[in-house]
Amino acid sequence: MIPVHDKEEIKMVRESCRIAREACDAGHRAIAPGVVTEEIDRIVHEYIISQGAYPSPLNYYNFPRSCCTSINEIICHGIPDLRPLEEGDIINLDISVYKNGFHADMNETFCVGKVSESSRALVEGTYNSLQNVIDYCKPGNMYK
Repeated sequence: MIPVHDKEEIKMVRESCRIAREACDAGHRAIAPGVVTEEIDRIVHEYIISQGAYPSPLNYYNFPRSCCTSINEIICHGIPDLRPLEEGDIINLDISVYKNGFHADMNETFCVGKVSESSRALVEGTYNSLQNVIDYCKPGNMYK
């Protein structure tokens, strides 16, 4: 059964989503060569807490951090640590937030400084693919 939420619940979902987006933006501002992913996690954590929310990954099945930082070939759920980002890396920030009984979950991939053409094409191509799918998803369209 798919739940149907009322206007107040939708407002709370949107608040969780806003916090997740803004936490990702805060993490993105910190991305640069030499920055360790643990520092990005600290920034994300502090932003989420400042908004009266909780970082969903923290302590979930003993996950030790507030976000996931997946670098280069790491597909997902990379654990922030003391590895410094390097020029040419790509990093995916995966942010999940819990507030008012609702989770919001998002991720975005960013370039660290100047990246290779193949890395830039990968990031751009996957983003454009996502946007095309979002544009397609609407009432009346069938999944292909």
